[in-house]
Amino acid sequence: MEKIGKVCGHCGEPLVGRADKRFCSDQCRARSGNQRKLQDRGERLMREVNSALRQNRQILQRFSPQGKTTLRREALVQAGFDFRYLTNLYRTQKGNTYHFCYDYGYLLLEEEKVLIVSWQSYMER
Repeated sequence: MEKIGKVCGHCGEPLVGRADKRFCSDQCRARSGNQRKLQDRGERLMREVNSALRQNRQILQRFSPQGKTTLRREALVQAGFDFRYLTNLYRTQKGNTYHFCYDYGYLLLEEEKVLIVSWQSYMER
C-alpha cells in the first residue's frame, strides 16, 4: 500500500515542506479563512450590519453634502436607508436626539421630515 502524506486543508494538493504545514500556499490559507468566516453566523451578521451602516452613511452624505439639510423621511426610505442601523446617539441640551451613522446623523422632525447633519467637534463627550 502507498502511504499518503499530508494534503492541503483547502485544495487537497499534497504538501511539501515543513511537517506542521497545513496549506500549500498563502492563497489557499486565505481562501480557507474566508470560507470559514462566511460559514460563521456571527461573522455573516457583522458583515451585513457593517454593510447596512456604510449604505446608510452614504445615503446621508449624498443627501447632505454641505453637512446640513432638511428633507422628507420618505426620500431616505426610497434611497434604501434602514432606520434600524446606527452607530451612536447624540442628545442635545434641549432634549433632541440625533441618530448617527458614523459622521452623519439625522434628527426626526414633525411632519415626517428629517434634518441631516454632519458630526461637529462640539458633539464630543
